[in-house]
Amino acid sequence: MTTTYDVKFWTVYRNKSSKTPSYVARWQVGGRRKTKTYRTKALAESFLSDLRQAAKRGEAFDVDTGLPESMLKAKNAATWFEFVQAYVATKWPHLAAKSRDSMTDALATVTPALTKDEPGKPSIETLRAALRRHALLPEDRRAGPDTEISAALRWLQRASLSVRALEDSSTVHAALNALSLTMDGKRAATTTYRRKRAVFYNVIEYAVELEELADNPLDRVKSKRRSLKIAQEVDRRAVVNPQQAKELLTAVTYCGRTRGEHMRAMFACMYYGGLRPAEALGLRETDCLLPGEGWGSLTLERTRPQAGKQWTDSGETHDDRGLKHRADRETRHVPIPPELVAILREHIDAHGASADGRLFRTSKGRPFAASAINGVWSQARTLAFTPAQVLSPLAQTPYDLRHAAVSLWLNAGVAAPDVAERAGHSVDVLLKVYAKCIDGQREIANRRIEAALGIQ
Repeated sequence: MTTTYDVKFWTVYRNKSSKTPSYVARWQVGGRRKTKTYRTKALAESFLSDLRQAAKRGEAFDVDTGLPESMLKAKNAATWFEFVQAYVATKWPHLAAKSRDSMTDALATVTPALTKDEPGKPSIETLRAALRRHALLPEDRRAGPDTEISAALRWLQRASLSVRALEDSSTVHAALNALSLTMDGKRAATTTYRRKRAVFYNVIEYAVELEELADNPLDRVKSKRRSLKIAQEVDRRAVVNPQQAKELLTAVTYCGRTRGEHMRAMFACMYYGGLRPAEALGLRETDCLLPGEGWGSLTLERTRPQAGKQWTDSGETHDDRGLKHRADRETRHVPIPPELVAILREHIDAHGASADGRLFRTSKGRPFAASAINGVWSQARTLAFTPAQVLSPLAQTPYDLRHAAVSLWLNAGVAAPDVAERAGHSVDVLLKVYAKCIDGQREIANRRIEAALGIQ
Protein backbone atom coordinates (compact mmCIF):
# COMPACT_ATOMS: atom_id res chain seq x y z
CA MET A 1 0.00 0.00 0.00
CA THR A 2 1.42 3.37 -1.08
CA THR A 3 0.56 6.28 1.20
CA THR A 4 1.07 10.04 1.07
CA TYR A 5 0.35 13.21 3.02
CA ASP A 6 -0.15 15.23 -0.17
CA VAL A 7 -3.93 15.75 -0.02
CA LYS A 8 -6.18 18.51 -1.39
CA PHE A 9 -9.94 19.02 -1.14
CA TRP A 10 -12.56 20.75 -3.26
CA THR A 11 -16.17 21.69 -2.62
CA VAL A 12 -19.07 19.34 -3.33
CA TYR A 13 -20.81 19.90 -6.65
CA ARG A 14 -24.13 18.72 -8.04
CA ASN A 15 -23.97 16.14 -10.81
CA LYS A 16 -26.27 17.60 -13.46
CA SER A 17 -25.68 14.80 -15.95
CA SER A 18 -27.67 12.23 -13.96
CA LYS A 19 -31.47 11.99 -14.16
CA THR A 20 -31.85 11.93 -10.39
CA PRO A 21 -30.05 14.55 -8.27
CA SER A 22 -26.66 13.43 -6.96
CA TYR A 23 -23.68 15.16 -5.41
CA VAL A 24 -19.98 14.54 -5.92
CA ALA A 25 -17.27 14.82 -3.27
CA ARG A 26 -13.91 15.69 -4.83
CA TRP A 27 -10.39 15.46 -3.46
CA GLN A 28 -6.85 14.69 -4.61
CA VAL A 29 -4.33 12.25 -3.13
CA GLY A 30 -0.73 12.20 -4.31
CA GLY A 31 -1.68 14.07 -7.46
CA ARG A 32 -4.52 11.66 -8.30
CA ARG A 33 -8.03 13.07 -8.44
CA LYS A 34 -10.69 11.17 -6.52
CA THR A 35 -14.47 11.47 -6.61
CA LYS A 36 -17.32 9.85 -4.72
CA THR A 37 -20.99 10.33 -5.57
CA TYR A 38 -23.81 10.53 -3.02
CA ARG A 39 -27.55 10.90 -3.37
CA THR A 40 -27.66 13.90 -1.01
CA LYS A 41 -25.41 16.91 -0.52
CA ALA A 42 -25.32 16.31 3.24
CA LEU A 43 -23.82 12.84 2.79
CA ALA A 44 -21.19 14.13 0.38
CA GLU A 45 -20.21 16.97 2.72
CA SER A 46 -20.11 14.62 5.70
CA PHE A 47 -17.73 12.32 3.83
CA LEU A 48 -15.46 15.23 2.88
CA SER A 49 -15.52 16.44 6.48
CA ASP A 50 -14.28 13.04 7.68
CA LEU A 51 -11.45 13.21 5.14
CA ARG A 52 -10.45 16.70 6.23
CA GLN A 53 -10.46 15.72 9.90
CA ALA A 54 -8.21 12.74 9.13
CA ALA A 55 -5.80 15.04 7.29
CA LYS A 56 -5.75 17.44 10.27
CA ARG A 57 -4.87 14.52 12.55
CA GLY A 58 -1.84 13.85 10.36
CA GLU A 59 -3.06 10.55 8.93
CA ALA A 60 -1.48 9.20 5.77
CA PHE A 61 -3.82 8.60 2.79
CA ASP A 62 -3.78 5.51 0.59
CA VAL A 63 -2.99 6.60 -2.97
CA ASP A 64 -5.07 3.86 -4.60
CA THR A 65 -8.33 4.23 -2.65
CA GLY A 66 -7.88 7.86 -1.64
CA LEU A 67 -8.88 7.02 1.93
CA PRO A 68 -7.04 7.82 5.19
CA GLU A 69 -5.72 4.97 7.30
CA SER A 70 -8.57 5.10 9.84
CA MET A 71 -11.30 4.95 7.18
CA LEU A 72 -9.46 2.21 5.33
CA LYS A 73 -9.40 0.18 8.53
CA ALA A 74 -13.16 0.61 8.92
CA LYS A 75 -13.78 -0.27 5.28
CA ASN A 76 -11.71 -3.44 5.61
CA ALA A 77 -13.43 -4.49 8.84
CA ALA A 78 -14.83 -7.99 8.60
CA THR A 79 -17.35 -7.64 11.43
CA TRP A 80 -19.53 -5.04 13.15
CA PHE A 81 -17.27 -5.33 16.23
CA GLU A 82 -14.19 -4.36 14.20
CA PHE A 83 -16.12 -1.66 12.34
CA VAL A 84 -17.28 0.17 15.49
CA GLN A 85 -13.76 0.08 16.91
CA ALA A 86 -12.50 1.80 13.76
CA TYR A 87 -15.44 4.24 13.88
CA VAL A 88 -14.64 5.24 17.47
CA ALA A 89 -10.96 5.76 16.60
CA THR A 90 -12.00 8.11 13.79
CA LYS A 91 -14.51 10.16 15.80
CA TRP A 92 -12.81 10.25 19.22
CA PRO A 93 -10.38 13.18 18.68
CA HIS A 94 -13.18 15.56 17.66
CA LEU A 95 -15.69 14.81 20.41
CA ALA A 96 -16.20 16.38 23.81
CA ALA A 97 -15.69 14.07 26.78
CA LYS A 98 -19.43 13.67 27.44
CA SER A 99 -20.03 12.89 23.76
CA ARG A 100 -17.36 10.18 23.92
CA ASP A 101 -19.09 8.73 26.96
CA SER A 102 -22.48 8.85 25.22
CA MET A 103 -21.14 7.30 22.00
CA THR A 104 -19.44 4.35 23.70
CA ASP A 105 -22.46 3.81 25.97
CA ALA A 106 -24.73 3.45 22.93
CA LEU A 107 -22.32 1.19 21.04
CA ALA A 108 -21.77 -0.99 24.11
CA THR A 109 -25.55 -1.42 24.29
CA VAL A 110 -26.15 -2.34 20.65
CA THR A 111 -23.03 -4.37 19.80
CA PRO A 112 -23.88 -7.45 21.93
CA ALA A 113 -27.20 -7.65 20.04
CA LEU A 114 -25.38 -7.85 16.69
CA THR A 115 -23.85 -11.26 17.36
CA LYS A 116 -24.42 -14.88 16.38
CA ASP A 117 -25.61 -17.54 18.81
CA GLU A 118 -22.15 -18.80 19.73
CA PRO A 119 -21.53 -21.04 22.76
CA GLY A 120 -19.95 -19.55 25.87
CA LYS A 121 -21.69 -16.17 25.61
CA PRO A 122 -20.76 -13.96 28.59
CA SER A 123 -23.39 -11.98 30.45
CA ILE A 124 -24.60 -8.69 28.98
CA GLU A 125 -22.98 -6.88 31.91
CA THR A 126 -19.60 -8.46 31.11
CA LEU A 127 -19.88 -7.75 27.38
CA ARG A 128 -20.74 -4.10 27.98
CA ALA A 129 -17.87 -3.78 30.44
CA ALA A 130 -15.47 -5.29 27.90
CA LEU A 131 -16.63 -2.79 25.29
CA ARG A 132 -16.71 0.29 27.51
CA ARG A 133 -13.50 -0.35 29.43
CA HIS A 134 -11.41 -1.76 26.61
CA ALA A 135 -12.56 -2.31 23.03
CA LEU A 136 -14.23 1.08 22.51
CA LEU A 137 -11.37 3.11 23.96
CA PRO A 138 -8.34 4.30 21.96
CA GLU A 139 -5.49 1.81 22.29
CA ASP A 140 -3.38 4.12 24.45
CA ARG A 141 -6.21 4.37 27.01
CA ARG A 142 -6.89 0.67 27.41
CA ALA A 143 -5.94 -1.00 30.65
CA GLY A 144 -4.78 -4.59 30.61
CA PRO A 145 -7.96 -6.72 30.54
CA ASP A 146 -8.50 -9.30 33.26
CA THR A 147 -9.38 -12.91 32.48
CA GLU A 148 -13.14 -12.31 32.32
CA ILE A 149 -12.84 -9.28 30.04
CA SER A 150 -10.33 -11.07 27.78
CA ALA A 151 -12.74 -13.98 27.36
CA ALA A 152 -15.57 -11.57 26.50
CA LEU A 153 -13.43 -9.83 23.87
CA ARG A 154 -12.53 -13.17 22.26
CA TRP A 155 -16.21 -14.13 22.18
CA LEU A 156 -17.13 -10.84 20.49
CA GLN A 157 -14.44 -11.43 17.87
CA ARG A 158 -15.93 -14.85 17.07
CA ALA A 159 -19.62 -14.03 17.32
CA SER A 160 -19.92 -10.56 15.81
CA LEU A 161 -22.08 -10.28 12.69
CA SER A 162 -20.87 -8.56 9.54
CA VAL A 163 -21.89 -4.97 8.85
CA ARG A 164 -23.95 -6.17 5.89
CA ALA A 165 -26.09 -8.23 8.27
CA LEU A 166 -27.92 -4.95 8.91
CA GLU A 167 -29.50 -5.30 5.48
CA ASP A 168 -31.78 -7.85 7.17
CA SER A 169 -34.70 -6.10 8.88
CA SER A 170 -34.82 -8.68 11.67
CA THR A 171 -31.23 -7.82 12.61
CA VAL A 172 -32.10 -4.12 12.76
CA HIS A 173 -35.13 -4.84 14.95
CA ALA A 174 -32.92 -6.85 17.33
CA ALA A 175 -30.55 -3.88 17.60
CA LEU A 176 -33.39 -1.42 18.25
CA ASN A 177 -34.85 -3.73 20.87
CA ALA A 178 -31.50 -3.77 22.70
CA LEU A 179 -31.40 0.03 22.62
CA SER A 180 -34.90 0.27 24.08
CA LEU A 181 -34.13 -1.78 27.21
CA THR A 182 -32.00 -1.32 30.31
CA MET A 183 -29.60 -4.06 31.43
CA ASP A 184 -32.24 -5.47 33.78
CA GLY A 185 -34.73 -5.76 30.92
CA LYS A 186 -36.87 -2.75 31.82
CA ARG A 187 -37.98 -0.14 29.33
CA ALA A 188 -35.34 2.57 28.88
CA ALA A 189 -36.35 6.21 29.19
CA THR A 190 -37.44 7.80 25.93
CA THR A 191 -34.58 10.32 26.04
CA THR A 192 -32.07 7.49 26.56
CA TYR A 193 -33.49 5.47 23.68
CA ARG A 194 -33.44 8.44 21.31
CA ARG A 195 -29.88 9.36 22.26
CA LYS A 196 -28.60 5.83 21.69
CA ARG A 197 -30.57 5.42 18.47
CA ALA A 198 -29.03 8.63 17.14
CA VAL A 199 -25.53 7.23 17.74
CA PHE A 200 -26.49 3.95 16.05
CA TYR A 201 -27.91 5.88 13.10
CA ASN A 202 -24.70 7.89 12.68
CA VAL A 203 -22.53 4.77 12.74
CA ILE A 204 -24.64 3.23 9.99
CA GLU A 205 -24.41 6.49 8.00
CA TYR A 206 -20.64 6.10 8.22
CA ALA A 207 -20.97 2.58 6.82
CA VAL A 208 -23.01 4.04 3.94
CA GLU A 209 -20.27 6.61 3.30
CA LEU A 210 -17.74 3.78 3.00
CA GLU A 211 -20.15 1.81 0.75
CA GLU A 212 -20.42 -1.03 3.23
CA LEU A 213 -24.20 -0.54 3.01
CA ALA A 214 -26.27 0.82 0.12
CA ASP A 215 -28.50 2.87 2.41
CA ASN A 216 -29.38 3.32 6.06
CA PRO A 217 -31.81 0.54 7.09
CA LEU A 218 -33.12 2.67 9.96
CA ASP A 219 -34.77 4.88 7.34
CA ARG A 220 -37.00 2.03 6.21
CA VAL A 221 -37.48 -0.02 9.39
CA LYS A 222 -40.39 0.98 11.59
CA SER A 223 -39.73 0.70 15.30
CA LYS A 224 -42.47 -0.93 17.38
CA ARG A 225 -41.56 1.23 20.36
CA ARG A 226 -44.44 3.52 21.22
CA SER A 227 -43.26 7.10 21.07
CA LEU A 228 -43.74 8.95 24.34
CA LYS A 229 -43.84 12.71 24.52
CA ILE A 230 -40.85 14.14 26.35
CA ALA A 231 -41.57 16.97 28.75
CA GLN A 232 -39.40 19.89 27.63
CA GLU A 233 -40.97 22.68 29.66
CA VAL A 234 -39.68 23.56 33.10
CA ASP A 235 -42.05 22.45 35.87
CA ARG A 236 -43.09 25.66 37.61
CA ARG A 237 -43.36 23.69 40.87
CA ALA A 238 -39.54 23.44 40.84
CA VAL A 239 -39.05 27.22 40.73
CA VAL A 240 -38.20 28.93 44.03
CA ASN A 241 -39.12 32.52 44.83
CA PRO A 242 -36.45 35.06 45.92
CA GLN A 243 -37.04 34.48 49.64
CA GLN A 244 -36.76 30.70 49.29
CA ALA A 245 -33.57 31.12 47.24
CA LYS A 246 -32.00 33.27 49.96
CA GLU A 247 -32.95 30.72 52.62
CA LEU A 248 -31.35 27.95 50.57
CA LEU A 249 -28.13 29.92 50.10
CA THR A 250 -27.96 30.51 53.84
CA ALA A 251 -28.66 26.84 54.58
CA VAL A 252 -25.82 25.80 52.26
CA THR A 253 -23.29 27.43 54.60
CA TYR A 254 -24.33 25.04 57.40
CA CYS A 255 -23.57 21.92 55.32
CA GLY A 256 -20.33 20.12 56.07
CA ARG A 257 -17.35 21.51 57.94
CA THR A 258 -16.30 23.99 55.22
CA ARG A 259 -17.64 22.54 51.98
CA GLY A 260 -21.00 24.32 52.04
CA GLU A 261 -19.37 27.66 52.80
CA HIS A 262 -17.11 27.19 49.76
CA MET A 263 -20.12 26.38 47.54
CA ARG A 264 -22.46 29.21 48.56
CA ALA A 265 -21.19 31.68 45.96
CA MET A 266 -21.29 28.99 43.27
CA PHE A 267 -24.99 28.35 43.94
CA ALA A 268 -25.55 32.12 44.08
CA CYS A 269 -24.12 32.40 40.54
CA MET A 270 -26.73 29.90 39.35
CA TYR A 271 -29.58 31.87 40.93
CA TYR A 272 -28.59 35.51 40.48
CA GLY A 273 -26.67 35.02 37.22
CA GLY A 274 -28.55 32.10 35.67
CA LEU A 275 -25.33 30.12 35.17
CA ARG A 276 -25.33 26.42 34.34
CA PRO A 277 -23.48 24.34 36.97
CA ALA A 278 -20.60 23.62 34.56
CA GLU A 279 -20.34 27.34 33.78
CA ALA A 280 -20.12 28.17 37.48
CA LEU A 281 -17.35 25.59 37.93
CA GLY A 282 -15.43 27.21 35.07
CA LEU A 283 -15.78 30.76 36.42
CA ARG A 284 -12.45 32.55 36.96
CA GLU A 285 -11.65 35.65 38.97
CA THR A 286 -10.64 37.44 35.76
CA ASP A 287 -14.15 36.77 34.37
CA CYS A 288 -15.71 38.92 37.10
CA LEU A 289 -16.27 42.67 37.16
CA LEU A 290 -17.21 43.41 40.77
CA PRO A 291 -17.54 47.14 41.54
CA GLY A 292 -17.96 48.45 45.07
CA GLU A 293 -21.48 49.63 44.25
CA GLY A 294 -24.22 48.74 41.80
CA TRP A 295 -24.33 46.06 39.14
CA GLY A 296 -21.36 43.98 38.05
CA SER A 297 -20.89 41.49 35.25
CA LEU A 298 -19.52 38.07 34.38
CA THR A 299 -17.84 37.32 31.05
CA LEU A 300 -18.24 33.57 30.63
CA GLU A 301 -15.83 31.66 28.41
CA ARG A 302 -15.05 28.22 29.85
CA THR A 303 -17.11 25.39 31.35
CA ARG A 304 -16.02 22.38 33.42
CA PRO A 305 -18.58 19.59 32.81
CA GLN A 306 -18.00 16.35 34.68
CA ALA A 307 -17.49 13.41 32.35
CA GLY A 308 -15.02 10.88 33.77
CA LYS A 309 -11.26 10.38 33.54
CA GLN A 310 -11.45 7.87 30.70
CA TRP A 311 -13.26 10.33 28.42
CA THR A 312 -11.28 13.56 28.87
CA ASP A 313 -8.07 14.46 27.03
CA SER A 314 -6.44 15.58 30.28
CA GLY A 315 -7.28 12.43 32.23
CA GLU A 316 -9.12 14.56 34.79
CA THR A 317 -12.70 13.95 35.89
CA HIS A 318 -13.90 17.31 34.51
CA ASP A 319 -13.54 18.37 30.89
CA ASP A 320 -12.42 21.88 29.94
CA ARG A 321 -14.75 23.21 27.25
CA GLY A 322 -16.09 26.38 25.70
CA LEU A 323 -19.66 27.52 26.25
CA LYS A 324 -22.58 25.32 25.25
CA HIS A 325 -23.85 25.92 21.69
CA ARG A 326 -21.04 28.42 21.02
CA ALA A 327 -17.74 28.42 19.17
CA ASP A 328 -14.61 27.80 21.21
CA ARG A 329 -13.39 30.98 22.96
CA GLU A 330 -16.70 32.74 22.24
CA THR A 331 -17.93 34.55 25.35
CA ARG A 332 -21.27 35.45 26.96
CA HIS A 333 -21.76 38.65 28.93
CA VAL A 334 -24.01 38.32 31.99
CA PRO A 335 -24.94 41.40 34.07
CA ILE A 336 -25.22 40.50 37.76
CA PRO A 337 -27.13 42.34 40.53
CA PRO A 338 -25.48 43.92 43.58
CA GLU A 339 -26.45 40.90 45.74
CA LEU A 340 -24.25 38.56 43.68
CA VAL A 341 -21.47 41.16 43.40
CA ALA A 342 -21.28 41.29 47.20
CA ILE A 343 -21.35 37.49 47.57
CA LEU A 344 -18.54 37.03 45.02
CA ARG A 345 -16.40 39.77 46.58
CA GLU A 346 -16.84 38.11 49.98
CA HIS A 347 -15.97 34.68 48.51
CA ILE A 348 -12.80 35.96 46.82
CA ASP A 349 -11.69 37.74 50.01
CA ALA A 350 -12.20 34.55 52.03
CA HIS A 351 -11.04 31.85 49.62
CA GLY A 352 -9.15 33.49 46.76
CA ALA A 353 -8.76 31.61 43.49
CA SER A 354 -6.94 28.50 42.28
CA ALA A 355 -3.65 28.62 40.38
CA ASP A 356 -5.55 28.82 37.09
CA GLY A 357 -7.92 31.48 38.43
CA ARG A 358 -11.03 29.36 39.13
CA LEU A 359 -13.18 30.46 42.05
CA PHE A 360 -14.92 27.21 43.01
CA ARG A 361 -12.79 24.17 43.81
CA THR A 362 -11.91 21.62 46.48
CA SER A 363 -9.08 22.04 48.98
CA LYS A 364 -6.87 20.29 46.41
CA GLY A 365 -7.79 22.76 43.68
CA ARG A 366 -10.04 20.43 41.71
CA PRO A 367 -13.59 21.21 40.55
CA PHE A 368 -16.28 19.97 42.92
CA ALA A 369 -17.64 16.54 41.95
CA ALA A 370 -21.32 16.33 41.05
CA SER A 371 -21.87 13.96 43.97
CA ALA A 372 -20.46 16.53 46.41
CA ILE A 373 -22.54 19.36 44.94
CA ASN A 374 -25.72 17.30 45.02
CA GLY A 375 -24.98 16.10 48.55
CA VAL A 376 -24.65 19.64 49.89
CA TRP A 377 -27.77 20.71 47.99
CA SER A 378 -29.80 17.85 49.44
CA GLN A 379 -28.74 18.81 52.97
CA ALA A 380 -29.54 22.48 52.33
CA ARG A 381 -33.07 21.63 51.16
CA THR A 382 -33.64 19.67 54.36
CA LEU A 383 -32.50 22.64 56.46
CA ALA A 384 -34.36 25.35 54.53
CA PHE A 385 -37.64 23.63 53.62
CA THR A 386 -40.59 22.13 55.45
CA PRO A 387 -40.94 18.32 55.24
CA ALA A 388 -43.66 18.74 52.60
CA GLN A 389 -41.43 21.00 50.50
CA VAL A 390 -38.53 18.56 50.77
CA LEU A 391 -40.74 15.86 49.23
CA SER A 392 -41.93 18.22 46.47
CA PRO A 393 -40.20 19.12 43.17
CA LEU A 394 -39.25 22.54 44.62
CA ALA A 395 -35.56 23.23 43.81
CA GLN A 396 -34.91 19.51 43.67
CA THR A 397 -31.58 19.97 41.90
CA PRO A 398 -29.05 22.84 41.76
CA TYR A 399 -29.99 23.35 38.10
CA ASP A 400 -33.41 24.50 39.32
CA LEU A 401 -31.71 27.67 40.57
CA ARG A 402 -30.98 28.56 36.95
CA HIS A 403 -34.60 27.83 36.07
CA ALA A 404 -35.68 30.14 38.89
CA ALA A 405 -33.40 32.90 37.60
CA VAL A 406 -34.71 32.78 34.05
CA SER A 407 -38.33 32.57 35.26
CA LEU A 408 -37.77 35.60 37.49
CA TRP A 409 -36.35 37.65 34.61
CA LEU A 410 -39.24 36.78 32.30
CA ASN A 411 -41.88 37.54 34.92
CA ALA A 412 -40.15 40.83 35.74
CA GLY A 413 -40.88 41.91 32.17
CA VAL A 414 -37.33 41.68 30.81
CA ALA A 415 -37.50 41.35 27.02
CA ALA A 416 -37.16 37.75 25.80
CA PRO A 417 -34.12 38.47 23.56
CA ASP A 418 -32.26 39.98 26.53
CA VAL A 419 -33.17 37.04 28.77
CA ALA A 420 -32.08 34.61 26.06
CA GLU A 421 -28.71 36.35 25.73
CA ARG A 422 -28.11 36.32 29.49
CA ALA A 423 -29.08 32.63 29.77
CA GLY A 424 -27.27 31.44 26.63
CA HIS A 425 -30.46 30.28 24.88
CA SER A 426 -32.10 31.05 21.58
CA VAL A 427 -35.37 32.99 21.98
CA ASP A 428 -37.36 30.06 20.55
CA VAL A 429 -35.91 27.58 23.03
CA LEU A 430 -36.30 30.06 25.88
CA LEU A 431 -40.03 30.59 25.32
CA LYS A 432 -40.64 26.89 24.73
CA VAL A 433 -38.82 25.71 27.84
CA TYR A 434 -40.12 28.41 30.20
CA ALA A 435 -43.65 28.82 28.82
CA LYS A 436 -45.28 27.41 31.96
CA CYS A 437 -43.27 29.67 34.26
CA ILE A 438 -44.52 32.99 32.91
CA ASP A 439 -47.19 34.28 35.29
CA GLY A 440 -50.16 36.41 34.34
CA GLN A 441 -50.67 35.14 30.81
CA ARG A 442 -53.59 32.85 31.71
CA GLU A 443 -55.54 35.67 33.38
CA ILE A 444 -55.04 37.92 30.35
CA ALA A 445 -56.19 35.12 28.04
CA ASN A 446 -59.28 34.50 30.19
CA ARG A 447 -60.26 38.21 30.01
CA ARG A 448 -59.92 38.18 26.24
CA ILE A 449 -62.06 35.05 25.92
CA GLU A 450 -64.70 36.61 28.18
CA ALA A 451 -64.76 39.69 25.98
CA ALA A 452 -65.14 37.56 22.85
CA LEU A 453 -68.02 35.65 24.47
CA GLY A 454 -69.70 38.88 25.54
CA ILE A 455 -69.42 38.03 29.23
CA GLN A 456 -69.77 41.14 31.40
